[in-house]
Amino acid sequence: MTTPTSGKTSPLHDRHTALGAKMADFGGWDMPIEYPGGGVVAEHTAVRERVGIFDVSHLGKASVTGPGAADFVNACLTNDVRRIQPGSAQYTLCCDESGGVVDDLIVYLKSDEELFLIPNAANTAEVVRRLQAAAPDGIEVTNQHEDYGVIAVQGSRSDEVLETLGLPTGHDYMSFVEADWQGRPVIVCRTGYTGERGYEIVPRWHDTPAVWDALVEAMAPFDGKPCGLGARDTLRTEMGYPLHGQDLSLDISPVEARAGWAVGWKKESFWGKEALVAQKAAPTRLIRGLRVDGRGIPRPHCAVSADGANVGEVTSGTFSPTLKQGIALALLAPSVADGATVEIDVRGRAVAATVVKPPFVQVQVRQP
Repeated sequence: MTTPTSGKTSPLHDRHTALGAKMADFGGWDMPIEYPGGGVVAEHTAVRERVGIFDVSHLGKASVTGPGAADFVNACLTNDVRRIQPGSAQYTLCCDESGGVVDDLIVYLKSDEELFLIPNAANTAEVVRRLQAAAPDGIEVTNQHEDYGVIAVQGSRSDEVLETLGLPTGHDYMSFVEADWQGRPVIVCRTGYTGERGYEIVPRWHDTPAVWDALVEAMAPFDGKPCGLGARDTLRTEMGYPLHGQDLSLDISPVEARAGWAVGWKKESFWGKEALVAQKAAPTRLIRGLRVDGRGIPRPHCAVSADGANVGEVTSGTFSPTLKQGIALALLAPSVADGATVEIDVRGRAVAATVVKPPFVQVQVRQP
């Protein structure tokens, strides 16, 4: 069953509607949430146990080119691009001067003079605008949102699926290879948002349907499934990966989201550094994991209390198909300790939960 929307469409829109996908707005794009034949749970399980493919072409794409491009990006975004070599990718954040998160994104370092960025769909234009406004003469920042598609292949059988197509596999986590597939240029990166071993393939926009069709055929022997963004959300929540607009935002900083590992604290400058350094010294709230003890599914904005006092609220919450219980990410007071028991207000009912450190499931993403 499809739900009409008025958003932009990916190059695979016809493939999704032909499969009967449930479509919905996601960051201004009409994207598949789930497919018939088991829905979110079946798709989630396929990725955890075998392999699944996701259309994430709604994600933004942009390039930064010119002499000193890498140093320019490094002076703007939080992470230290000098920690990586050409051929590697890096998770980073674009912050404003208050330390709020404009967006989180992946930077592909091609060379000191060329970087490729993948921001979130709804924030691409703003990230590009900010970089363009700051760029010195000789540095060009180009919005390429609809020049490329993105297909994520995730799960333990992902290497075998890509090998069937003759695509490169086995490179290190967060590294990428520029390749040719049947005369079509593609980028194959060891990245993803599920916690499983996997890859993200970046073909040109008009080549994306051919790549998708080949992947669907290649994963069939492994009982793989096309997966919608519903499963992507349950998978990322099990890993404790943040979603911009919920766990990161202009009101939730990298310090509060416990994403300080993606901040180059020793760099001379980056947007929001002064505010973040001050906040790091005395945070007033921090993202934590909550594992429900019993029945109940927490949702964003559910209040969290301890000993009768409010200590924060849920930012992301869902039913974990792997654990078969409710889980959540929540902004809590720093005084709340790991292992503490709290209560979540789920539609007026107090649901007990334990404070834990994500991920909620075993990590497979870095397996060699």
